[in-house]
Amino acid sequence: MTHQLNVTEEASRCLLCHDAPCTKACGNGDPARAIRAIRFDNEALARQWVADCTEHDLVRAEQACLHYDRPIRIAETLKQLPSPPQQRTMPSLGIDFCGIHCENPFFLASSAICTNYDMVARSFEAGWAGVYFKTICLQDINEVSPRFDAMNRAGQHGDFTAFRNMEQLSENPVEEDFATLQRLKQNFPSKVVVASIMGQTEEEWIKLAEMAQQAGVDAVELNFSCPQMRLAGMGSDVGQNPELVLFNTAHVKRTVSIPVIPKMTPNITHIGQPAMAAYFAGADAISAINTIKSVTMTDRGAVSGMKTVSGLSGRAVKPIAQRLILEMANNHMMKNIQFSGIGGIETWRDALEFIQLGCRNVQVCTAVMQYGYRIIDDLVMGLQHYMLSRGVDSLEALVGEELPNFVKPNDLDRNTVVYPMVDRDKCIGCGRCHISCADGGHQAIAFGDDHRPQINGAKCVGCHLCSLVCPVGAIGHAKRVTKRH
Repeated sequence: MTHQLNVTEEASRCLLCHDAPCTKACGNGDPARAIRAIRFDNEALARQWVADCTEHDLVRAEQACLHYDRPIRIAETLKQLPSPPQQRTMPSLGIDFCGIHCENPFFLASSAICTNYDMVARSFEAGWAGVYFKTICLQDINEVSPRFDAMNRAGQHGDFTAFRNMEQLSENPVEEDFATLQRLKQNFPSKVVVASIMGQTEEEWIKLAEMAQQAGVDAVELNFSCPQMRLAGMGSDVGQNPELVLFNTAHVKRTVSIPVIPKMTPNITHIGQPAMAAYFAGADAISAINTIKSVTMTDRGAVSGMKTVSGLSGRAVKPIAQRLILEMANNHMMKNIQFSGIGGIETWRDALEFIQLGCRNVQVCTAVMQYGYRIIDDLVMGLQHYMLSRGVDSLEALVGEELPNFVKPNDLDRNTVVYPMVDRDKCIGCGRCHISCADGGHQAIAFGDDHRPQINGAKCVGCHLCSLVCPVGAIGHAKRVTKRH
């Protein structure tokens, strides 16, 4: 049986090169950009970058491909894509956050990706709407080496499933950082500049907040959540204590007139408790989440042979971040507070999910560390085309639209079932569904000599483990029906 090339899988092998040799060799288009569009969930739009390319152009591009095992099958991949969409006026991604107009919802998260003027300026020129600058404090920061570690997909170096960082706060002199923020706001007045600060005492919080406002920033973020501070009484030590969150937020609110945005830690059982404290102290919005305390066991992340607990980010933490956003957004006591979502955002669809849970902007870090500021193009383009496909002309209409679809477990429909349905044209007969159902499910899939699964409806409970393990997406959903009793 002949199966089409999986273009998403093929694009995931691309090294996303700088100054890509494939595009240089092509001459009449930009195959590297087309492959990158597929990689970042814009498959339907990718052909526009190779619309003028001949097959010979694409063959030359493939021959020039840098690779670790075999070249990307550029010609075959791009042939399977739909024709480029007609040019249409794109909807605006503009949205207001804490009374501040943002040209789009995409911000740099306070981290290593925004530590000086040149970095942030390049991100603004690329199209990012704003920055939460790397957290400023009054302590001397002395970092370790190495600072980072990562969990990778099997055999895929450079592609993080999760990313562990040991960085703390800005290493720059305080005056230098605030001068940088002032210069950024002066040179990019339409961009949103947020100062992230962290104090150890009431006086430090007040001093840093005053300096931020004097620098002319749009808002101040209160870092109550850094998980790897070496000094007690800072970072997540504060965020786990609702009383400290209340007092420190109140101190800053009394000090400045710009919006105040506490940043919550996920390293707590009930995030609603410190979030409520921030709300009652007058917070204008809440950022969530910071990284999750974790360990990695590789020697490559050890510091002089020793290991420690530090923060985990990347795509693996997204479901956890979204659960915590959901918990706060569904708290009806916290009326009118706004949210900035953080955690595993890599594609426009990731960002959309946070927006649909109530966030008015999203912050990106790990994906930029992997792929660079250039991903803003696919974030903006993908979200705009999604809005166009739904006939939505305002991002505001998407904010929180999924919240009504979440209920408590005891309110879920338990009287119906959706059975799996095998597409025999797609099935390759590997038997993964049979193994998983036999050893991790309800022994409802037989696998005969014809190497095709047979589902036993009398045993199947509709758990859909089989569809999740199928490597070719050959198992879908039948109609929902009433359970047999």
